[in-house]
Amino acid sequence: MSSKITGKEYPLLKIFSSDFEYHIPAYQRPYAWTTEEAGILFDDLYEFYRTEPSDNYFLGTIVLIKEEDKPYADVIDGQQRLTTLTILFSVLASNLTGKAREACNALLQESGNILAGIPARPRMHLRQRDQAFFNKYIQEVQIPSLISIDATTLSTEAQRHIQENCNVLLSRFESVFEGDQNELINFSTFLLNRCFLVAVSTDSQDSAFRVFSVMNSRGLDLLPIDIIKSEIIGEISETEQQAYTDKWEDLENETGREGFNEVFTHTRTIFAKERPKKGLLEEFREYVVKRTKPKELVDNVLTPYAEAYTILKNFEYIASSRADEVNAVLYWLNKIDNYDWMPPAIKFFAEHLHDSEYILWFVKKLERLASFLHATAQDVNHRMDRYKWVLAEMDSNPSHNIEHPLTTIELTTDEKRSFIDALNGEIYSMPSRRRNYIIQRLDSFVSDGGAKYDVKLFTIEHVLPQNPEKGSEWDQLWPDQDERAFWLNRIANLVPLTRNHNSAAQNYDFATKKKSYFQNKGGITSYTLTTQVVNEDSWSPEVVSERQKTLLVLFSEKWDLKIDPAEELNDDEEIMFHLAIRGCNASGCVGNDGSFIVKAGSTIARDTTPSCQSSYVEIRKNLIDNGIIVDGVFTQDYVFDSPSAAAVIVGGRSANGRREWTTLDGRQYGKVVGH
Repeated sequence: MSSKITGKEYPLLKIFSSDFEYHIPAYQRPYAWTTEEAGILFDDLYEFYRTEPSDNYFLGTIVLIKEEDKPYADVIDGQQRLTTLTILFSVLASNLTGKAREACNALLQESGNILAGIPARPRMHLRQRDQAFFNKYIQEVQIPSLISIDATTLSTEAQRHIQENCNVLLSRFESVFEGDQNELINFSTFLLNRCFLVAVSTDSQDSAFRVFSVMNSRGLDLLPIDIIKSEIIGEISETEQQAYTDKWEDLENETGREGFNEVFTHTRTIFAKERPKKGLLEEFREYVVKRTKPKELVDNVLTPYAEAYTILKNFEYIASSRADEVNAVLYWLNKIDNYDWMPPAIKFFAEHLHDSEYILWFVKKLERLASFLHATAQDVNHRMDRYKWVLAEMDSNPSHNIEHPLTTIELTTDEKRSFIDALNGEIYSMPSRRRNYIIQRLDSFVSDGGAKYDVKLFTIEHVLPQNPEKGSEWDQLWPDQDERAFWLNRIANLVPLTRNHNSAAQNYDFATKKKSYFQNKGGITSYTLTTQVVNEDSWSPEVVSERQKTLLVLFSEKWDLKIDPAEELNDDEEIMFHLAIRGCNASGCVGNDGSFIVKAGSTIARDTTPSCQSSYVEIRKNLIDNGIIVDGVFTQDYVFDSPSAAAVIVGGRSANGRREWTTLDGRQYGKVVGH
């Protein structure tokens, strides 16, 4: 008999009800979402809750092996979301009181009903190794006890992820809601009634795996670009439709189908300047299509953006001068493990393609900013918030040039300090992609740029071994265990190699290690950093300490991280805050008695949303009628009662100004000002 496949959209109130009892099969991987993914889930949910008073939020699809009308379900796809949502509800329950808390607890555990024959049980069962832990701390809402556990004593990586994600969600709830029970209940209502998952169910394992495979396959299904193409070309007169169809298809061939879809994603970001909250198709229509005319979109947006994308992705900039230098920097930008830097780069290249001096200046500054965000492990929200200031400045100051360049792309004093601290820290303890980037970039700084960095062959090794043998030369050179531990994983003690070596050789004395471990058969090494170590006579704490200083100076010179005394912030200096949402770009500062001053030249969002209270809509209208705002721009400094009032007027929607006004480096008004 063939298996029946059903798919239905359910609100979270139904997903976490007695209709479902989720089990993670033993063959599934353990829970693996990190704090970045858990934080993004909360941020997306909260942002949608705050800005979209009536729309529903789609959380994706889960695939289950489940018999119809029976709650038991094996989870084939969706474990990470379901587990993280369970943690979120547990943290929510810990913040609620009274009957609201009881109702939230019921989402985590089925209390049972003896009359209905429903036994008491958890709603979700992780793999056997982690379920008792998960049930005790998450499903029984023992959050303080979980947070207090020493993470090094947890027996599995999944348990560490559970604890870390619980901690980050707890911090988010405390920061956003500050214990306000009414607001917590309103947020709970949003989660349960307006947030949906699609559950695809079948009673056969083979069928479930087929569904999962089809959902994750990479066929030529319709992409948003296909739908937008039909809409845009359809708006062009019939006499020109074929010409613009040819232009469109040329762009798609130039970038590749997936690449062209990425161009659309980056274009949406260039126009919206914030993380997506809905699907690409819906937001591209809202932010791009509505603000351009069909032929203008193809000729003045997609064409130059696709050209810029191709140059950036393939590091193939062509110019009569500086092209090689530009492409060398683009090579390093493409080695960073995300492409959040692409939108500002695409916009800049599209607008300044023939100014090679300014292009070179820009890519150097952008690579430094991207490297800072990478090395200091900033999450996607922080990265996109940081890049949006660059996009906003390009919009508000279209005449910028090499004589009067962009300022928001520069690192702030706090960012420089954080960058230096990260580079001076335990580089080897970082995830491999981050530490590899830092070591390779450093090697490129000390070399002529000729070395190649093949990820399949590249390894990083310790000079001072991680576990030197008792009585060895290393033991004598480094008798102080604390000093040894301090320097072991720092950059001065690390060298790049091009192949794996016999692990036993790691503990050779320094002279033997240089000859047999750090050099190839010809007596040379591919990397200048390693050559420097080979040329040392000994490897004592004094040598390593001095080398650390030298390498940090090199980083500081190449990435321009020196902090000028004039950059130091005085207590009485005005701190500037910025806001860029829904197309606005505003700056402001603290006024007297908690007031907030929006600076002249700040721009506002073009319209208001239903979440913007009627009183603020009226204030907005009065400011326009009185000439305070002309053509969407503040003509003079204007004092608001609070940062939230200023944010609502500027953004045209409800806003928490204490969170949304930030410094360029991401510090929130409420955290900086503190009142």
